[in-house]
Amino acid sequence: MRFIDEATIWVSGGKGGNGQVSFRREKFVPKGGPDGGDGGRGGDVVLQGDEGLKTLLDFHFHQKFIAEDGAAGQGSNKTGRDGRDRILKVPVGTMVFDENGELLADIEAHDATFIVARGGRYGLGNARFALPWRQAPFFSTEGGPGDQRTVRLELKLLADVGLVGLPNAGKSSLINHLSRAQAKVADYPFTTIVPNLGVVVVADRSFVIADMPGLIEGASEGAGLGHQFLRHCERTSLLAHLVDVSSTEDPEADFRVVRNELEAHGTGLGAKRFILVASKVDVPGCEENALKLEALAEKLKVRFFAISAMSGEGVADLCRAMAEGVFQPEQETW
Repeated sequence: MRFIDEATIWVSGGKGGNGQVSFRREKFVPKGGPDGGDGGRGGDVVLQGDEGLKTLLDFHFHQKFIAEDGAAGQGSNKTGRDGRDRILKVPVGTMVFDENGELLADIEAHDATFIVARGGRYGLGNARFALPWRQAPFFSTEGGPGDQRTVRLELKLLADVGLVGLPNAGKSSLINHLSRAQAKVADYPFTTIVPNLGVVVVADRSFVIADMPGLIEGASEGAGLGHQFLRHCERTSLLAHLVDVSSTEDPEADFRVVRNELEAHGTGLGAKRFILVASKVDVPGCEENALKLEALAEKLKVRFFAISAMSGEGVADLCRAMAEGVFQPEQETW
């Protein structure tokens, strides 16, 4: 399934039903009078969060959505049926913007709803206009039009921990080890081309972890693949910054490349708490690089872990630290 995290759609509420012009005409009821009913209200277009959805792909192919019109009123003071609402399911974490870029709604929970286009007002039947001095009104009102607007949908994944790093830093292997995610793993750059989510269980609690596509220098300006997914890190409580110490000549330089891109992206990513992780420490000859990275973590006063997703070394300790960062963010160690 393709991962689509942006879409622009046009929505319209249903038109309200017209009021009815009608008079009672019963054989033994003299002076029956007006009995035209009101029309029905137009249906709304409603966005509803669905935790089972992970992409805005449906809105990539279908961009126009119209709710049902209300039915016209009838005689005998019968009100027309209201138009059915048009319910549009969107992934949890979807943000809704108007044409001017103003945020209208942030759908952060399953079944949370937002009325993006309201239906039109119902028309009034002629019975509404009967007065002592106007006992036989021959007019009614039409139903009003529904709201019409163009909105932009933007998905920001809801994850507690984000894994960041250069391509092939071992992020996909780690999320596969910690959860039931089935992220693709291969020995070439940009194996991960979309974010992957996994649920990690620690004791009786769980949190969501996201594997972000690898970042390269210039990512915040559009280089590589990771730039378009940086916003998915914005909602995380914590970042785990992985550095592959098995194949680099300068682990601190690799760390700085990604760190600079997070800061250049803005929106507070550069100030977000993070854990520094030396990955692939099972490869012989990486001890010196791991020590360099540990010294850097001590200098930056952040927590450090040396792990191998293949052998499992250090992964359990890292997992517990992630859980502490998510569930006990006020600790002084953070």
